[in-house]
Amino acid sequence: MMRRLHAFVFAALLPFAALAEGEAAETAADTSVETLAEAPSFGPLSAADVVFDDQMFVKRPIVVFADSPVDPNFIRQMDLLARAYPALEERDVVLVTDTDPAARSEWRTKLRPRGFSLVIMDKDLRPVVRKPLPWDVREITATIDKMPLRRQEILERNPAGR
Repeated sequence: MMRRLHAFVFAALLPFAALAEGEAAETAADTSVETLAEAPSFGPLSAADVVFDDQMFVKRPIVVFADSPVDPNFIRQMDLLARAYPALEERDVVLVTDTDPAARSEWRTKLRPRGFSLVIMDKDLRPVVRKPLPWDVREITATIDKMPLRRQEILERNPAGR
């Protein structure tokens, strides 16, 4: 007798469970579409598209120079950076690339690279680190986190961390 009652209750509630599951799936689909639509796009920008002086105290430039877009060091560095876009975006980084030495961009004129070069700058547009070979993102983010302006930002976000 008890088994029949359980079966009856289960059969009566089954349509409601299916309805709730369908609504949950629709809600999840809606939020994933909203997340994709609202997600800020982060990625490399050409040196011709980024004005040097406009970045002062706004963003932390990481500039990747190469003499050609097919330079193996350039390709390797861009692959390493692509793996950690969220970590770079969290640190207010703007990723600038310059692979055309003949164009004589403002970035190339001010930083004067030779061949492949990775330049990490602080928000005051002062070059902090220059590297002639690709660098892992873990090392890049650690370097950024040691910068005085970044430490100040971290303390302002989390005052209890003093």
